[in-house]
Amino acid sequence: MRADYLKKGTGFGNDLTIPCYMVFSTILMEVARPILLGILQGVTEFLPISSSGHLVVAQNLLGLREPEILFDVALHIGTLTAVVVVFRREVADILKSLVFASKGLKEGRSPGSLIKESPELRLLVMILLATLVTGLMGLFAKDAVHSLFSSVKSVGGMLAATGIILALTAFFSRGAKHEAGPAAALLVGLGQGLAIAPGLSRSGTTIAVGLFLGLERDLAARFSFLISIPAILGALALMIGEAGSSAFSPFEMVMGALFAAVSGYLALKLLLRVVHRGRLHLFSPYCLALGLLLLLR
Repeated sequence: MRADYLKKGTGFGNDLTIPCYMVFSTILMEVARPILLGILQGVTEFLPISSSGHLVVAQNLLGLREPEILFDVALHIGTLTAVVVVFRREVADILKSLVFASKGLKEGRSPGSLIKESPELRLLVMILLATLVTGLMGLFAKDAVHSLFSSVKSVGGMLAATGIILALTAFFSRGAKHEAGPAAALLVGLGQGLAIAPGLSRSGTTIAVGLFLGLERDLAARFSFLISIPAILGALALMIGEAGSSAFSPFEMVMGALFAAVSGYLALKLLLRVVHRGRLHLFSPYCLALGLLLLLR
């Protein structure tokens, strides 16, 4: 009798199966999509393989033709959290140096003497110099770069360029400078500015420039990510100002940010270990292969 009931197309056979499947598929998509994109952002933001390039490809595959600015904001909040957690000691020391500088200025001391006395203040000045260059490049190249986000082939070309840059670091991995000077800060900031082009890795480019300039490996990596903090904050401010509606729900944005933070933390710790061992060039074959694949598709 139950078989006959189902065959007639009334009751459980047709009336509930399809709606239940649609509900399950919708829930699965709302959970899986932000998790996958969050992990993708976290891993590619810190490993030298270009987060923006991978997100362009991923969003293209998922059928997201319009820029998902609000969701990108959520992902960047996640990766920013990862950077601050990993470099919490350096960030705390820089904040303490500002308190030290404030007290010194009130006592009538000159800014030059305070900077000369405090390594943390010198580091902060170098971060600000790098950020200035990055900000100026982002301001003037913003419109030109925006069009690149719709071109998978341009992403392929930039990924190939990233692969070449990473390969060259194999010959510049024995730097001995333990402090970044003004010239190094400006050039690393220039590298960060160029990396706004999707497919050109920010971490890979900035660390490579530091290594090319003779910075010690750990310093090159540390400086690269410390200058990323004001850069991400600036990008967030711009994105929030341009944000409109989004295809992602608030739940999806929270999930994306959470998984971007966790995966980003793990990826950043891995990258720091790789750079410490002088093995940044090991990421070159992947970038070259993916870049050529996108160029030839």
